[in-house]
Amino acid sequence: MSRVRIGGDDRVFVLTGAGISAESGLPTFRADDGLWAGNRIEDVCTPEAWERNPGLVWQFYSGRRMDGQKAEPNAAHFALAELEAQIGDRFFLCTQNVDDLHERAGSVRLVHMHGELGKAHCENDCGRPPIEDHAIYGSLAEVGRCACGGRYRPHIVFFGEMPLEMDRIRDEIDRATLMLVVGTSGSVYPAANFVHWAKMNGARRVYVGPEEPLNAAAFTSVVEGKAGEVLPGLFAVE
Repeated sequence: MSRVRIGGDDRVFVLTGAGISAESGLPTFRADDGLWAGNRIEDVCTPEAWERNPGLVWQFYSGRRMDGQKAEPNAAHFALAELEAQIGDRFFLCTQNVDDLHERAGSVRLVHMHGELGKAHCENDCGRPPIEDHAIYGSLAEVGRCACGGRYRPHIVFFGEMPLEMDRIRDEIDRATLMLVVGTSGSVYPAANFVHWAKMNGARRVYVGPEEPLNAAAFTSVVEGKAGEVLPGLFAVE
């Protein structure tokens, strides 16, 4: 396996997906069976599900919080944090994951385009920022309300909603000279388009995962293998 050279003028954009968290034992969403941790997506992760049964939605995400709190960052998370420590503000991480494993490994310059498990925001979208919320709720009655009166909902981008920080993400892709994509199938949009945006800008594009993604043809190189085994030692920082 050849190392990925990172020169003094390179700017690195990293996109991570469910595969990197799966190596820490967290369940992934599988579109082919429509289930996530034994639940139908339309029952727990859509605006309609929230309107229909917010108690079930909170039950589901309380379970995800418990899973996330038990999980630990793996070698791939630490390798990315180490790369960031080496190149500083020339590094930017965008994750599709809602867990905090990147932060716990030491990553700082990152956004969660699909939201964060450890936060909640007002169901009314009243303009107030999300709050820190790590509670495991036993019932809907335990869930707090915003100052405007709206109930707090998980700070998660439901299916059918717009991902977060897209303007910033596009700006960072436009500036990048190297895109590294880790553990994502290339089937979820708009993230699956990121490599095409980077290609238009002439950036090198490297994929790391246990199998080829659906958009493999758009990459400069594809490195097959588990991220926790591949990423440590992959980078040659000059």
